[in-house]
Amino acid sequence: MKVTPIGAAGEVTGSCFLLETRAGTFMVDCGMFQGGGPLEARNEQFPFSPRDVDAAFLTHAHLDHCGRLPVLHADGFRGEVFATDATCDLAQFILLDSAKLQEEDFERRLRKGRRAGLQAEPPLYRQQDVLHLLRYFQAHRYDEPLDLGNGVSVTFRQSGHILGSAFLEFREGGATVVFSGDLGAPRRNVVPDPAPAPPCDLIFCESTYGDRLHRTEEQSVAELAEAINWAYAAGGNVIIPSFALERTQDVLFTLNELRQAGAIPRNPVYLDSPLAINITRVYQQHHDDLDDETRAFIAARRDPFAFPGLTLSTSSEQSRAINGQNGVIIIAGSGMCNGGRVLHHLKHNLWREDSAVVFVGYQANGTLGRRIVNGAKDVQIDREPVAVRAKTFTINGFSAHADQAALLGWLATSDPAYVVLNHGEPEASATLAGLLRDQGRGVDVAKPMRELDTDHLPVVAA
Repeated sequence: MKVTPIGAAGEVTGSCFLLETRAGTFMVDCGMFQGGGPLEARNEQFPFSPRDVDAAFLTHAHLDHCGRLPVLHADGFRGEVFATDATCDLAQFILLDSAKLQEEDFERRLRKGRRAGLQAEPPLYRQQDVLHLLRYFQAHRYDEPLDLGNGVSVTFRQSGHILGSAFLEFREGGATVVFSGDLGAPRRNVVPDPAPAPPCDLIFCESTYGDRLHRTEEQSVAELAEAINWAYAAGGNVIIPSFALERTQDVLFTLNELRQAGAIPRNPVYLDSPLAINITRVYQQHHDDLDDETRAFIAARRDPFAFPGLTLSTSSEQSRAINGQNGVIIIAGSGMCNGGRVLHHLKHNLWREDSAVVFVGYQANGTLGRRIVNGAKDVQIDREPVAVRAKTFTINGFSAHADQAALLGWLATSDPAYVVLNHGEPEASATLAGLLRDQGRGVDVAKPMRELDTDHLPVVAA
C-alpha cells in the first residue's frame, strides 16, 4: 500500500491522505484548511485528480477532516463516502453549516465589492452541493471489516475523540496501515475511550499535543468552576468559545454536574449556536455511542446536556438580546473565535475587566483565539479595535485530543509499526518524535506529498 499525505502535515488542519491499494485509490479524510491566508488558499484545488478516487473514508465529522468533501465531489469524485453511523449524521450538519456560512460571507463581500467596484470570490461550495454529496454517504459499524475487494479491507475502531469518531485499519495481504484520525483523551469526555492500536506495519498518528500533558479532569473542572465563580463575584459574564461538535456537549455535561453539586451559582446559561444545538440533538439520539457515565445519566431519566436555566438561542434576535445581560454564561462558536456568534459576544465583553473568557479547546496559529491566549492587549473584531481586559482562562484538560502521555500509551501497542506523525505543529510533532526515537521506534514527521510505501519502509536500527 502507498500513502501520500496531502494535508495536516506540519500543521493541525486540512487532514487528508491518498491511499493506493490493489483494490483501488482511496481518500482517508478530506478536511478543510483553516487559519486564513495561504492555508485557506489550499482549499481550492487538489494535487491529484478527484475522478481517480474510488471511495473516501472519514475518521470523524470535524470540518478539518471532512470540510472539503463537497469540493472533491464538485471536481468529479463520485465514489461512496464511508463513515460510522453517527459521523454520517453529524457530517450533514457540519457541511451544511459550512456551506451556509460561506454563502452568507460571499453575499456580504459581494455587497461591499459592488460599492467599492471590486469582485468577490465565490464560496468553495453551496448547500446544494452538500445535499448532492450526502447521497453518497454509507454508514458502517465499528469493528466489522469492510471488504474492498482484491484482499483489501478496512475496519473502523473507536478513537474516543468525538461521537462517531474512529481510527481506520487497512489490511492488504500481510500488510496493515493505520490512520489514527484524532485520538481522544482517556476518561475525558462523553464518548468511550480509544480502542488499543493494533500491531501494524505503518501508522499515521496525530500529534496535536505531542509536546505537553493535560491537567487532570478534576483540575480542569475546578478551573472552570473558578472562572465562573470569579466572574459571578465580579458582576460580569463568562464567554466560552466552544466548538459546536464535542466540546459544547462536554461543557454542558460538566456545567450540569457542577450546578447539581452546588459548586457554581445557577445563573443563566445560553447556548448560542444553532449548529451546536442541532449536534447536541444528534448526541441525544446516539445513546449507544456514549460512555458508561453518560449512559447512566440517561438511564436515570436525566438529560446529560440540559438543565434548568439553560436557554437555547437559535435566532439572531435571541443572540443579540443576550448582550444586555450581566451574570450569564454564554457558550458560542466558533471555538477558535475565527467566525460565528462568539465574535459579537467578545465585542461586548472582552474589554470588561469584570468578565472572563474561558478557552476550552485548541487555538490554532493565525486565529483570533490564539492571539487572545498569547496575551494580545488589543485585537480586531469585524475591523474594529477591541481592548482585551477580560480575565482569560485556558483549560486544555477539556481537549478532545490525547496528550503526550496518552499518545505514547496508544502507540505502544502498535509495535513494530513505523510511525509517521501528522496533525501537529512542528514543535509538538518534533517533541513526540524524539521521545519515540528514544524508545527505539522508527518515526518520521509527515510532509505534504511525500509518499510512503509499505514495501519500502525505512529500516530501523536495532
